[in-house]
This record gives sequence, structure tokens and C-alpha cells, in this order.
Amino acid sequence: MSLSNIDHYQLHASLHYLHVSELKTCCENLNLSAKGKKIYFINRIMHFLKTGEKINLSGYPAISVSKKRNNVVLSPDTLMLKGTYKNDLKTRLFFKELIGQHFHFTAFGIDWLESRWMEGNPPTYQDFADMWSKEYKFRKTYGSAPKAEWAYINFVKMYLNDNPNASRNEILSSWEFERTKNKELVDKFFKGTYGY
Repeated sequence: MSLSNIDHYQLHASLHYLHVSELKTCCENLNLSAKGKKIYFINRIMHFLKTGEKINLSGYPAISVSKKRNNVVLSPDTLMLKGTYKNDLKTRLFFKELIGQHFHFTAFGIDWLESRWMEGNPPTYQDFADMWSKEYKFRKTYGSAPKAEWAYINFVKMYLNDNPNASRNEILSSWEFERTKNKELVDKFFKGTYGY
């Protein structure tokens, strides 16, 4: 499978506008697992389209999952793998050494780690520390944005910035227009590529 003939980023963005039931149908049509959260469906579809590899039912490519269940030695160069990584005191203290005393476990950190696992690109502990420090500074200055899979919330926020006096009906109508446009793009891709 190759995405070279389409805009990979546009398809990825458009998938966020689909309802969970629509994403499940896409997964089923591709013979992929249709279990989990919305973001798992999107990542599973994109991973398959980029690599042709079906992510196993646990939701992660084999390269991201630890083959050993023993405690791992924490070092900057150690890979963070599903099955051995833990949000525990030992790990928190290790990150405080790498990052500083202000480190704490965050949703953005876990989301980033999950995303790297889903991509089949597990990070090292140093990669995570670098990302966390950069994101922490950014959020301290600019605040945080809703997650990409919250397409409706993101859309409403941007729409109200541009149209502060918009009525609820105008917002819903504009959202439905935007959602339909993105769904049509996804449908066109799957029809052109797979015939459905």
C-alpha cells in the first residue's frame, strides 16, 4: 500500500471527522481490528495504508511491544516499550533526573508515547524527556490545544474565533458541512483505492 499518490496529511486529518462507527467500518473493510478508541482506529488505518502491516489486536506493532516482562534498566538510551514502561515512582524519579524536579506524568506525555508505539517507532527515555521538556515550555507559554481526535471541539473553537456571534444552528450547520466534506474525501480515497 502506498500513500504517495494522495495527500497523507489530508487523509489523516479527514479521518478525525468521521464518527467511530464510520471508522469501524473502514477498519472492517480493510480486515483490521475494529476494537478500541477512535484514535486507535485512525492510527491503525494510517499504519496499514503506509506499510501494509496489520497491527495486532493489542493495538501495537510488534516492534513497540516488549518481548520480556522483567523490570527494565532505566537509562537515556533504553527504548520505552509497551509492557515494560511504567508510570511509577521509579520512572518518575528517573525523569526528574533527566528533566528536572518539575517533571510529572501528563496526558500529553502518555498520548505521545501511545502514538509512537502505534507508529512502530518506540522512543528512548531521552527522546521522551526531550519531547516532554519542549511541550511543557510550549504549553506554559501558549496553553494546550484539544486533541486532534476532538475534531468537533476544535472546529467549534476556531469557528467561534472567526464568528463570535454565531448561533448554535449556524455552528452545527457549518460543522455538518465540514464533516461531510471530510467524509467525502475519505470515501473517495477508499473507493478509488479499494473499490468501496
